[in-house]
Amino acid sequence: MMTQTRIALVEDEPDIAEVLRYNLEKEGFEVETVTRGDQALELIRRQPPQLILLDLMLPGLDGLDLTRTLKRDSNTARIPLVMLTARGEEVDRIVGLELGADDYIAKPFSPREVVLRIKAVLRRARPKEAPPAEHLSAGKVRLDLAAHRLEVGSKEVPLTATEFRLLKVLMERAGRVQTRSRLLTDVWGYAEDVDSRTVDTHVRRLRRKLASECERIETVIGVGYRFRA
Repeated sequence: MMTQTRIALVEDEPDIAEVLRYNLEKEGFEVETVTRGDQALELIRRQPPQLILLDLMLPGLDGLDLTRTLKRDSNTARIPLVMLTARGEEVDRIVGLELGADDYIAKPFSPREVVLRIKAVLRRARPKEAPPAEHLSAGKVRLDLAAHRLEVGSKEVPLTATEFRLLKVLMERAGRVQTRSRLLTDVWGYAEDVDSRTVDTHVRRLRRKLASECERIETVIGVGYRFRA
């Protein structure tokens, strides 16, 4: 079951808060509503949401002061924050954005626009996937994934396609024991009941090719193999 994205809605006007809550929940968000800035600060610190939708004109602690406090705290500084206010002056918008707000929506607004802007902010805040590794290395062993090439020290060592896949799997899972049946499935695509001696044969060949680095492929007796990084 997927966890709902939780939004802290900080709005002291009941009608506006209700409209926003209804539209956000209809889109699948979980919404917690508070009406005071000081209460919002307590809530956000206690249980940080995935996004804060914040009015600037608030009792207890105004929106700019609340934003300033949140952005100074390492535990809350990275939470996306969208400001929502009737104050349309450019200076308020600029101050809010300079304090670290991710977006600024002036009242009156379309609830649909608010939802779309929130989704856009959440997309931008989503952690970027790291690019795939271009090579794997350990000691003198360097496996170039793009070029399908193994180098041991400064020497290029030819590998068959199967040997390359086997070494790649072992190096990607360095430090973790790989059973023979798991390797048969992940490298050869075989069912697990196939004779596992084919794994042992390929490991022996890989060790010969790794030469002085051969001990990086460790045998775990009765289980399988482990690559030592």
